[in-house]
Amino acid sequence: MEATKSFTEDGITILDGGLATELPKIGFNIDNDPLWSARILMNSPSSIKEVHKRYLEAGSDVLITSSYQTSVPSLIKFGNCSREEALGYIKLSVTVAKDACEEFWRGNTCKEDLSGFKKALRRFPLVAGSVGPYGACQHDCSEYSGKYVDSMSLEELIEWHRPRMVALVEAGVDLLAIETIPALKEALALCDLLKSFPSTKAWISFSCKDEQTLCHGEKFTEAVSSLSSFDQVFGVGINCTKPEYIEPLLRGLQKERIAEDKVKVVYPNSGESWDKGSWLESDSPKKLCHYASSWIDSGGKWIGGCCRTSPDDIRSLRESLKS
Repeated sequence: MEATKSFTEDGITILDGGLATELPKIGFNIDNDPLWSARILMNSPSSIKEVHKRYLEAGSDVLITSSYQTSVPSLIKFGNCSREEALGYIKLSVTVAKDACEEFWRGNTCKEDLSGFKKALRRFPLVAGSVGPYGACQHDCSEYSGKYVDSMSLEELIEWHRPRMVALVEAGVDLLAIETIPALKEALALCDLLKSFPSTKAWISFSCKDEQTLCHGEKFTEAVSSLSSFDQVFGVGINCTKPEYIEPLLRGLQKERIAEDKVKVVYPNSGESWDKGSWLESDSPKKLCHYASSWIDSGGKWIGGCCRTSPDDIRSLRESLKS
């Protein structure tokens, strides 16, 4: 199967939504855990699979693995495991997602799935291996600024990311989701690392602090332009960013005709923000589905949600795009 091919007849592919922010709904308190969803991956992988399946039933075409906040050093330090065990947990995130896809597919072979779309309109879901930023594994909120890149070399960033990417590829992901990247330097390091896996495709999505700028301060248009020459990067975009910023960010690419051969991938958060150990409500009550048509008009093709979005959001998103 070609990982880069859009799933639906109108060319739109539906991603999943927030994973770690769904886990408290089934009884887990992980908001201040340095391993975040990786703690549940270690202790209750069946719960991760349950959330994956909820997204598939809601209409997701792509599952993103629970490896966002996993790294060998953090799993060893906070999970009290060996290097070999840490790599095994990263691979487990792929196995759990693949099992969810298989079970969903078998259970919906001859009936409409819960999103109301007949099986004929669905293709077997893809599994995207999540590669989160260095800062996400430091438990110091540095992923929100990306300032760590100022004191790290490209080589240091590459070598820090290498073990997880190796494990995800060896476990058989369909593609990589290089996501929530706050700084261009880290994205370029990951593009260089990607060359070590020539048959692997990836999307790279940045986190942005406003309608023009990455969290670290680079212009979004310039950052995306810098990735244009990397053939393995089939998609570029934005995630874990306020939904109201998505359209102007995409319009900027359109206006300057940047990365026209790349799929535009967007999956913002709910608009809420994380501050001092708790979520602050969004000023806007609008849901993802209310923005979706404007994102498509602006070039978006692979669309979903990030933190604090839910299966209900994905169901409404898919229904709005098919109405």
